[in-house]
Amino acid sequence: MVDKLSKYVGWVLYLLMAVSVVLAILFYTNNLGEDSFMKWGYVLLIAGVVIAIISPVYGFILAPKNAIKLLLIIGFVIVLAFISYSIAGNSFSETRLQILNTDAHTSKLVGMGLIFTYFAGGAAFLAVIFSSVIKLFK
Repeated sequence: MVDKLSKYVGWVLYLLMAVSVVLAILFYTNNLGEDSFMKWGYVLLIAGVVIAIISPVYGFILAPKNAIKLLLIIGFVIVLAFISYSIAGNSFSETRLQILNTDAHTSKLVGMGLIFTYFAGGAAFLAVIFSSVIKLFK
């Protein structure tokens, strides 16, 4: 069942990629408008989000023991987001915020996103280094 499903998903992804290539060629040869190309981007975004949500759920159905690992990872991400929000601040004056047409809360959320990205990038870098070192000893 799993092999059959992954085969079908693979074919769907190849189809989406082929359609994307054709639309990109049409767009860059000025035979397709920006609106249509953007709509296709939205379709791909929605498909990616749906796949990203459904894949773990399907994985839980097949292997319920892995749910604990995912819950721990989600908890870690929530804690990391809280720490990022706590560290972030608004470094702009009221005048600068008016010029940028934003408010202090939005500025703090942008700072949180940047700090969260730095933490996630650092964690990814450390994971690559750690896995490389572990492979050396195996």
